[in-house]
Amino acid sequence: MIPNERLLAFLDRVEALLDRADPLLPAAVNDTDWSAQAFRWRVRNGRGQLEAVRHPHAIALDQLVNVSLQRERLVANTRQFVEGRLANNVLLTGARGCGKSSLVKAVWNEFRDRELRLIEVEKTHLHDLADIVEQVGARPERFIVFCDDLSFEEGDHGYQALKTALDGSIAATSANVLIYATSNRRHLVPEYFSENAQTRHEGGEIHFAEAIEEKVALSERFGLWLSFYGFSQDEYLAAVRNWLGEFGVAEWDAEAERAALQWAQGRGARSGRIAWQFARDWAGGGNAR
Repeated sequence: MIPNERLLAFLDRVEALLDRADPLLPAAVNDTDWSAQAFRWRVRNGRGQLEAVRHPHAIALDQLVNVSLQRERLVANTRQFVEGRLANNVLLTGARGCGKSSLVKAVWNEFRDRELRLIEVEKTHLHDLADIVEQVGARPERFIVFCDDLSFEEGDHGYQALKTALDGSIAATSANVLIYATSNRRHLVPEYFSENAQTRHEGGEIHFAEAIEEKVALSERFGLWLSFYGFSQDEYLAAVRNWLGEFGVAEWDAEAERAALQWAQGRGARSGRIAWQFARDWAGGGNAR
């Protein structure tokens, strides 16, 4: 076989191989619908893209009670960001069900008409943060990257991508992107008493163990910390009455109060989420049973 024939035969084999492989390749990424106001980062067939959320969960700030201080701080930080001024990444930590995630959504809803966009990113996709920032970095809008219920187990080193996104790597952080994260853990990772045993005292100074330093280093990269606490009984009942009003139930009496307290007792906690759940049940007909 002469060289030209060998080349043609080789190209034919390559073409046949590509034809067989083509159906196995990931589908092309659709263009992002930038007219949307909220997005989820989705990964399909190994490729990530911003997927528009057609019906985002809209929460008004006045629907949230017992979080006035946290609301004030987060609104101020977000207003600075929207107005093009310096602002901080935010970590919201504390008791479960006390309004961390709802407050982020409510603040975004407050500023969504001022070109503020929300991008929800799951923990398993944190390694894509650099790609997300690269996609939106040149856009005229401003983006909050929302990481909900964030925590890392021992041996889970996915937080390295988050640390890089917060502090920046060789590339500068983008001026139109902030990260808002919620967590039940103050430092996002489990802490063990045994780690304190490695702490040293030298010359009157305390030198924390490397394990502790590594864990604290992640949360310290958030410029603003907001802490949330469990509700007192009065705060819980105030939240119940507020949500009942939102659901069109104006009547409040001893029976409703007793039922609300029993509802919380059955769940072993008092929080905004539990108040919301009771109010939905009561407004939906639970008071008739």
